[in-house]
Amino acid sequence: MKLYSKQEAIARMNMLAGCSKSFVFLIDYSQEQVYVEETAEVSPEELIYNLNGFTNEAVVGLTDELLSESLPEQIEWISQPVSFQEYRRAFGYVKKNILAGNSFLTNLTCRTPVQTNLTLKDIYCNSRALYKVWVKNRFVVFSPEIFVRIKKRIISSYPMKGTIDATLPNAVQTLMNDGKEAAEHATIVDLIRNDLSIVASRVRVERYRYIDVLPTNRGPILQTSSEICGELPADYKQQLGDILFSMLPAGSITGAPKKKTMQIIREAEGYERGFYTGITGYFDGDSLDSAVMIRFVEQEADGMYFKSGGGITFKSDAHSEYEEMKQKIYVPIY
Repeated sequence: MKLYSKQEAIARMNMLAGCSKSFVFLIDYSQEQVYVEETAEVSPEELIYNLNGFTNEAVVGLTDELLSESLPEQIEWISQPVSFQEYRRAFGYVKKNILAGNSFLTNLTCRTPVQTNLTLKDIYCNSRALYKVWVKNRFVVFSPEIFVRIKKRIISSYPMKGTIDATLPNAVQTLMNDGKEAAEHATIVDLIRNDLSIVASRVRVERYRYIDVLPTNRGPILQTSSEICGELPADYKQQLGDILFSMLPAGSITGAPKKKTMQIIREAEGYERGFYTGITGYFDGDSLDSAVMIRFVEQEADGMYFKSGGGITFKSDAHSEYEEMKQKIYVPIY
């Protein structure tokens, strides 16, 4: 699986898009490792993807009938979240910087060891998500979060911030009236609007804090999102690589202001995110669709890890964020 540097990837994307050739891409969080390959050249032995219906699953014979046949009869899934004391240390560093005015919103993530009899491919085949990617012996991602979409010069982004158990009484009203969730969402919408303004004109918020229902193995959750869009220049295809990289890393998994918040994240988390919270997507020769790589399980040398996180604001408290982080470490099989 050939990986490119940032500058090599930008040039390759510009060339392929400028020639209206279709390709698939994966960009890591730090933008140091990038996979960019023409669709016809993607090796299904190394990479399987289903990106909002754009897929190579048929090439490897992943039919609906086969999706659940490989599962073990009894699924084992034992997670070992970091201790509250360890989480509180990282949270405290983030909160101190927020209260000092260095950040308004910081996305703090953790890597959680999991013991399971599921393989990465088992998870890919049996999880449900708008965007799914399996990379042999490395990771699987099953993400619901759109990064940007481009169609006929219109670039759109749909940041997701704010969740609640859909089965709770008055769940919609509780979510929409939550001050912490509202502040976090407003901050990220402003950040994404600024990011789009780097590459597009007439940037505007088309929809603000609308609700989607997302299935999980623990039951449905409600998720608030917003839609922000703008207009790209007529020759955007020849600049597609530059356009994408100018907006990275994604604001929803960093925070605001982005540059300083990334420094805070690096100090607080104490590990390299790798491809987790990077982006993946495809260009079909005319339009682009892409996702933020959240809901992520990675195979490392010493075992398997589930990576998850959440936004921290001045209204956040350590106990609540710790419990929310643990709730996100679920077995992704339905």
